[in-house]
Amino acid sequence: MKYILLISLLLAMSCSCKNKSEKISKTSENQENLIANLDTIWRAEQGPITLRDSLMKIYGTESELVKEQQAIYEKNHIINERKVKNILDKYGWPTKEMAGEQGNWTICNVIQHSDNTVRIQYLPMMRQAVKEKKLEPRFLVRAEDRIATERGDLQIYGGQMKYYPETKSFNLWPVFEPENIDKRRTEIGLDSIAIFLKNRFDFEWNLEEQIKRTEEFKSERINQK
Repeated sequence: MKYILLISLLLAMSCSCKNKSEKISKTSENQENLIANLDTIWRAEQGPITLRDSLMKIYGTESELVKEQQAIYEKNHIINERKVKNILDKYGWPTKEMAGEQGNWTICNVIQHSDNTVRIQYLPMMRQAVKEKKLEPRFLVRAEDRIATERGDLQIYGGQMKYYPETKSFNLWPVFEPENIDKRRTEIGLDSIAIFLKNRFDFEWNLEEQIKRTEEFKSERINQK
């Protein structure tokens, strides 16, 4: 009887170890598949954009070569958006371990290139991912500001620039309460707006100028109503 019980126990332990091993193997396989899928999405999304922008500098915006790469990008983006939405709907926002070093950047890039309905749909998930340290705040800020500017609202964190034909130069899309922008950026874990603009766009932050531009923006919106 003792031997029978011992054999039964050993068999049970063997099955348990086998099941655990299979689960670990399956998890590892899913992780590898996700990373490979995201790598494919990145190349399909960014490849045509990089080539398009390089060609634009050489041949200009109206070049047929530029238009060809733009068409490839737009076709690829439709597929990539569907893939990214499937990933988020299936896994939620993946950890850095699940998605790899580039993975979260890839997901955010595709969302950033989508229309506002997609950005708004996944914005709560992005906010939660930042709280859980799955996503860097700079990616959330890009989405938040892009949503605001697409709506024609004041941006919050100062991540979006705009070309102004009247001055033939780039400047910030007007910011909500410019005097408090660094407080908002610090709270979410970002550098000051002056450091960000200098490093990202080689643009000098001028608080007085931006306050004036914000007030003008608000006045124009009131007049439009």
